Amino acid sequence: MKKTAKRKALILIPIAMFIIAASQIFSQFVALNDITKGLSIGIGIGLLLTALIFRNFKAA
Repeated sequence: MKKTAKRKALILIPIAMFIIAASQIFSQFVALNDITKGLSIGIGIGLLLTALIFRNFKAA
């Protein structure tokens, strides 16, 4: 189970960073609502936090 959790964490980090970066780049070219910007950045931050929790999780 440890390998699966760490592998998921390693996959989630680049996905989250891509979502945040894509939302920033996309908002430069297209006028987005505040709710859309906040939602995309919030999803990215949520995935980053989830990856950190999975990575630091140790079985007792």
